[in-house]
Amino acid sequence: MRRKGWSQRRCNVPRANPALLIVEDDSGLQQQLKWCFSDDYQVLLAENRERGLELVDLHEPPIVLLDLGLPPDAANASEGLRALEQILVRAPETKVIVITGNEAREHALEAVGTGAYDYYQKPVDPDLLQLIVERAYRLHELQMERRRLVQSPENPLEGVIATSPQMLRACRLVERVASSDATVLLLGESGTGKELLAQAVHRLSGRKNRRMVAINCASIPENLLESELFGFEKGAFTGATRQTIGKIEYADGGTLFLDEIGDLPLSLQAKLLRFLQERVIERLGARGEIPVDVRVVCATNQDLHAMMRAGDFREDLYYRLSEISVEVPSLRDRDGDAALLAHAFLRRYAERDKRPLRGFSADALAAIRGYSWPGNVRELENVIRRAVIMADGAEVTAADLGLDVDMEEVEPLKLREVRDRAERRTVSRALGLANGNLVRASELLGVSRPTLYSLLNKYGLRNARWGEPDSPVEARQ
Repeated sequence: MRRKGWSQRRCNVPRANPALLIVEDDSGLQQQLKWCFSDDYQVLLAENRERGLELVDLHEPPIVLLDLGLPPDAANASEGLRALEQILVRAPETKVIVITGNEAREHALEAVGTGAYDYYQKPVDPDLLQLIVERAYRLHELQMERRRLVQSPENPLEGVIATSPQMLRACRLVERVASSDATVLLLGESGTGKELLAQAVHRLSGRKNRRMVAINCASIPENLLESELFGFEKGAFTGATRQTIGKIEYADGGTLFLDEIGDLPLSLQAKLLRFLQERVIERLGARGEIPVDVRVVCATNQDLHAMMRAGDFREDLYYRLSEISVEVPSLRDRDGDAALLAHAFLRRYAERDKRPLRGFSADALAAIRGYSWPGNVRELENVIRRAVIMADGAEVTAADLGLDVDMEEVEPLKLREVRDRAERRTVSRALGLANGNLVRASELLGVSRPTLYSLLNKYGLRNARWGEPDSPVEARQ
């Protein structure tokens, strides 16, 4: 028997028989739904919340059809809503479509507010329900593909999430220089991901099977930093009870990462320069030199050129360290990356804290786009981590983020809005340069006076600042 309404529009599922879980206590409706979907999906059946959760854990179905009226509270929606919350905690990416009676629309809306993908009211219309399921499955596949791309282990710069040309340019430069033994200097503000790029330099080099040793030059007191870098012999100073090798020697054969190199004291800069030139070190209190084969990668958030002019950083050391310089862009200069990173952090911390959050509201995304992020990626991660804890609904809102953003100043994404905003600014600027003279303003803009009048009316500038355009004085101009 041909299934009317289903065989004509069979969904183009990109992989064979994905799982579809039906949580429904009515055996007749169970069989009807199974009959409708069995050609395209591996249909799983559960008659109550407990069994449904078992199947979610076992199969991780991309789609769940959930009846809110489950026993032992079939007359209400408490058991179904509880099942919804637990499914989203266990499988946040699963799309849950709730099914309710005609008289329970408020429960359906509550379910959508909790995190359900969509709802459908009985009696079941197979064609309409099929479209809802197909749309949900396609969205799930798109999200999974994006997640696979972001987390792909084949990504040479593991841990770096970026689509902006500014950051991709830095990543490509790292890829090109990693195979050499050139000293690399990473320049950028705090929190931009310089350490991730340093790790990528090591991982893509011929030294990847040896150790990478990192030291923060700003976190160690000056009187201890020399012994940390170069090591010391027993008896070299009070308390030196045994021979200790330094970080440089410990990194022999691998990579040495000198973070915050701009904070290296002048007294040590000459000694580091000698090591870079001769590739030998002397432990404190030692008489002989020790050859060391190590690749050096440095990073700083300071302006080394300004420090050289002020005499705080040796020029000869700078040129030794900057054989290859990589500018790491700030987050505010990375087009679109703030939202991309925010989604990645939301997914990470929602899964860790078992919060059924499905994304960001429109005002939250606008706030992320409009904020300047002075703390860069590190600040963004902390903001999202806090928002995951503070969020009450199924989405993170601008209030949950707590960012100080003037929403009226946030640049829109829609092209019409962008054009209108730019056009309004340009008309205002021309009027200012022309001191309100409409003839002069129209000449500056390259438009006719009627066109200028139309623009003034469109953007509310007709009487706002420059007086009435049709006044007798202007009419004579």
